[in-house]
Amino acid sequence: MTTTVTDAPVDLAAPLTGDHLVRAAAPLSVLVGPAARERVDRGREYLRTVLADDERPVYGAKTGFGALIGFAGRDDEADQCDNTLAHLGAGQGPDLPVDVVRAALLVRTWSVAQGLSGVSGHVVDGLAAMFATTFAPAVPRYGSVGASGDLIPLAYATQALRGRGHAYLDGERMPAGDALRRAGLTPLTLDGRDALALVNGTSVTTAALTLALASVRASHRAAQDLTCLLVDVLGGDPGFLDPRLIAAYGHPGAASVADRMRSRLAGTVPTGARALQEPYSIRCSPQLLGAAEDALRYVDGVVAADLGGVSDNPLFFPGDDLVAHGGNFFGQPAAYAADLLAVVTASVGNLAERQLDLLVDPVRNTGLPPMLAAGPGRQHGLQGVQLATTAFVAELRRAAVPASTQSLPTNLHNQDVVPFGTQAALRALDLADLLRLLCGSLALGLRQAVHVGARRPTAPHCAALLDALSAAIAPVDPDRPLDGDVRLAADLVTAGRY
Repeated sequence: MTTTVTDAPVDLAAPLTGDHLVRAAAPLSVLVGPAARERVDRGREYLRTVLADDERPVYGAKTGFGALIGFAGRDDEADQCDNTLAHLGAGQGPDLPVDVVRAALLVRTWSVAQGLSGVSGHVVDGLAAMFATTFAPAVPRYGSVGASGDLIPLAYATQALRGRGHAYLDGERMPAGDALRRAGLTPLTLDGRDALALVNGTSVTTAALTLALASVRASHRAAQDLTCLLVDVLGGDPGFLDPRLIAAYGHPGAASVADRMRSRLAGTVPTGARALQEPYSIRCSPQLLGAAEDALRYVDGVVAADLGGVSDNPLFFPGDDLVAHGGNFFGQPAAYAADLLAVVTASVGNLAERQLDLLVDPVRNTGLPPMLAAGPGRQHGLQGVQLATTAFVAELRRAAVPASTQSLPTNLHNQDVVPFGTQAALRALDLADLLRLLCGSLALGLRQAVHVGARRPTAPHCAALLDALSAAIAPVDPDRPLDGDVRLAADLVTAGRY
């Protein structure tokens, strides 16, 4: 099987970025250059030295796992690999999305390539080769507590790379051995340390959080643009964005959001038909979206630290002759960040739903027809879409309960506190999809509003956004199913294609 890879390669000796993880959904070139190879080989050589010393304990290479650390492991290295992985085949539920799994494996590959995990060089080479294909392990969603890393999901991924279990190739689910063969990949051969290094990190959590952040950031930008378009088509006054007013508020996120919104509304001409003070969903939007910006900057920092850190146990430091046993597989930072991201998503989603509710209400939309129907009664315009957005917001609110506060002891109290970062991050990714749909729903409403009597925007940026929506989506006249139109509008506004 041949696959065309067009983007610049990911160099394992250079920093890993969120953009790399987004790109990992498609075939990707991953470079194991001289610097990365030297680190990996040095770490592996040091591991061999340590293992030859009967007086030096090494968790997972000479011992059992988790609560069974007090017992000896298997003598044969290949058997110790099976000893690592077999008992972790306990996941349940639907498969994780392919983009999450491939992003997780890219995080894992970068982490072990830093040379602190003691893995074999051929393991890094095999992982790098996988990314040039469409291969993706089939990994069940449920089973990780994110405390000793994402043990169970990463065990499924590792087994698939060995040719066991199931995998996807070109979107088709099949036995992993068949997928490897069709992709032209060689099954990985692992010893106990290799296997443990591949499962003992928070890579699924980090990947899901990174992808969720990228999606929410795109929706957050779209929410700013759609708020500006709402102000313009209603003929509102952008005075609530006055730089002196926002500066007095004192929050940096609000200042940056208001700056961007002012640029989008540059050139708008108020009609004077709106009330002196708009509802909070318009007037307080820079404060709300600005607070979201401040929170997203915190999540940015956590993601950057996760992508730049080594998540494993133990770690090997050849220069200091140190085998360090500790807790760098504990996903608490990502758990907090994902919970915060869920709260941001629920808040911004609520704003979009309230703005659509304002737009379809003739009492508050400056006289546009109810539900933006082209012929009220004979047609129903955005009525179904507005009902759906109410359901989306209810789901956002229900799911925004923090996961990081739900710690439960497990593993014979070896893992007596756990972060549940995996649940938090995967939940944040789910909610990010709902936020996209809420942005798409509002965008569709704004496109329809102009069709039924709202003015054409007077700000050039707002006019460009409306024109892009109008070119992609026909007016709702007569009624038709709008589910596809909502998704199309969501794609357009979150991609910024205008």
